Amino acid sequence: MTEHTHGGGEGFAGLRLVPKTDTAYKMKDFKSDQEVRWCPGCGDYAVLAAFQSFLPQLGVPRENIVIVSGIGCSSRFPYYLSTYGVHSIHGRAPAVATGLATSRPDLSVWVVTGDGDGLSIGGNHLIHALRRNVNINVLLFNNRIYGLTKGQYSPTSEAGKITKSSPAGSLDHPFNPVSLALGAEATFVARSVDSDRKHLTSVLRAAAEHPGASFVEVYQNCPIFNDDAFEPLKDPSARDARLLRLEHGEPLRLGGDRGVVAGEYGALEVVDTASAGEERLVRHDAHREDPGYAFALSRLDRPAFEHVPIGVFRDVRRPVYDELVNEQVTDARAERGDGELSALLAGGDTWTVE
Repeated sequence: MTEHTHGGGEGFAGLRLVPKTDTAYKMKDFKSDQEVRWCPGCGDYAVLAAFQSFLPQLGVPRENIVIVSGIGCSSRFPYYLSTYGVHSIHGRAPAVATGLATSRPDLSVWVVTGDGDGLSIGGNHLIHALRRNVNINVLLFNNRIYGLTKGQYSPTSEAGKITKSSPAGSLDHPFNPVSLALGAEATFVARSVDSDRKHLTSVLRAAAEHPGASFVEVYQNCPIFNDDAFEPLKDPSARDARLLRLEHGEPLRLGGDRGVVAGEYGALEVVDTASAGEERLVRHDAHREDPGYAFALSRLDRPAFEHVPIGVFRDVRRPVYDELVNEQVTDARAERGDGELSALLAGGDTWTVE
């Protein structure tokens, strides 16, 4: 049994027209019959398990969930989930998902991509899907390397990275995916870590609740070509001093009695709390309309991993692209009628090429 829910009610606001079901799904219901094949120790295993355990919480029929991927290790996701899936072409998953979400508002559409697939050949598609605020959820797995094609440097690899394609060290300055998404004025931007299942699940839930485009960067380990790239954030003896866990309305604190205060020209600074004073600590505001604050947060991870924000950077409301398109189509039909495809094809707006 299914029923349709609309905005303003309880549950996942981002799933306004998606049917709901009273079927009590379990994690196993979202596991396909395909053998999961990644390298031993790959962070994708942990992300897949977290995602499979999260999907029952949506309360959405499996046939109304679609996973769209491009090319790369992360893009094998559609094979391993018992939902509909599209393994599309390199970098074009956001474009395919845009068409799907716009034409089928009854679907919960998820894009799974990587730092190479999503930020290199697919960079243009990604930023335009975000700026349009299409009702899709983008999960970008960032392992800072090209894994499927065997270890070339990627758009997020650090400068000086020695790889098969940069034997003398990469000369490229890397993207910060969160900064990029905020620069495109994405209405929902978040970050999590593959090994922190509880945190990742909470971020996925927040993304699903958001109406419009959501972007989630997931730090994901590649044990073969870039092992321990995020070890400073996973080592129990060091991670609490480095991770800045973002909670809306709460002061920005790190371990070691450090916190974040407002600096000059909109910048944010990490200081010793005892010296600066508790009253100076910035309270996190994920709903701030101006993306400048969230962007300043995204720049705190320099130098590499000294203090890294994780959680929801920005969560604001803006008109959703697919709703606007369908309203426009409805208005046009009311004014002009449904029209006929044959009449359009045989219309007067033609020319002859000699």
